[in-house]
Amino acid sequence: MKPTIYIADDHPILIKGLKDLLIEKKYNIIGTGNDGKTALNFLLKNEPSIAILDVEMPKLTGIEVAKECLKNNLSSKIILITLHKEVQLYLQAKKYNIYGYILKEFALEEIELCINSVLKDTPFFSQKIKDVLNFTEDDTSVLKNFTLAERRILKLISQHKTNKEIGHLLFLSPRTIEKYRSKIILKLDLSPKTGALLNWTQKNKHLFT
Repeated sequence: MKPTIYIADDHPILIKGLKDLLIEKKYNIIGTGNDGKTALNFLLKNEPSIAILDVEMPKLTGIEVAKECLKNNLSSKIILITLHKEVQLYLQAKKYNIYGYILKEFALEEIELCINSVLKDTPFFSQKIKDVLNFTEDDTSVLKNFTLAERRILKLISQHKTNKEIGHLLFLSPRTIEKYRSKIILKLDLSPKTGALLNWTQKNKHLFT
């Protein structure tokens, strides 16, 4: 049976562009929508093979729709398209079992590649968005090298807490916190100069949310 595809976006021009392109490529488009609630209702009722959803839509976002699909054990594979270039959204997409994630500006260029990958059960997270975010999959595994206490301290440093404030919150002396900081700096292979660790936590804030 030919895979079925549904498209939802609140920009009619993008829907038309994607639909026309995919029909031309002989894909089976079974419906379109312009808001998240309409999209979710369609997915719950029809369970298409693939749903291409805009991240930002009225009523429900693409990520909220994906969350509901996961909760309802739908087999539909979600591809998100977005204008937003934020690491946080990218990581949320990973969390809710999204199969594809591409930027709108490259959607017409990458959508067929993305669909073909997803149909083979292989997630497609565009390299173009990783390049824009200056992000690699290795980023999320960095914290595996740290103890729970070290991770807590890193999170508090990212919130601009001083050694004294961190010590107060964790019931440790400022001197102990300083020792932890030194170990963390060694693990991250950072310069011991003042501010290097804080700068690292600011750059990698997405790891602590």
